[in-house]
Amino acid sequence: MASSLPAIPAKRYFTIGEVADLCDVKPHVLRYWEQEFVQLKPMKRRGNRRYYQHHEVLMVRRIRELLYEQGFTISGARNRLRELVTGHGRAVEPQAALPVPGEDLAQSHLLSAMLQQDLAESAGVMGMEEVKEELLQIRALLSL
Repeated sequence: MASSLPAIPAKRYFTIGEVADLCDVKPHVLRYWEQEFVQLKPMKRRGNRRYYQHHEVLMVRRIRELLYEQGFTISGARNRLRELVTGHGRAVEPQAALPVPGEDLAQSHLLSAMLQQDLAESAGVMGMEEVKEELLQIRALLSL
């Protein structure tokens, strides 16, 4: 990935503005990518505000890299992400119009495992104080 992007802070949730800054894309681009990439599903809270988790920020960076640096089209990037998630080195058949029950959950787990190395490299190991701060931030978000 591009080394000019800032490090991702060790926190649980990020607003769309924070993700836009961390990934060097505009917020409207992020909203568009949510429609185009099934792997990108930020949590939505009161007022339809988006909150991205760390793995979703990494996914945005991966999408950005495929589109902007490697020159993939949206369709090509979608297929490449699907290949990475399923572990195939070849193109995968397009998904059916109706999702298979549990497929999103399984795909999410595979994606999480795939991004775990990126997460470890960018976030590092959290200390007890960082965990405490993260839990306080989560509590504040849940009380909204």
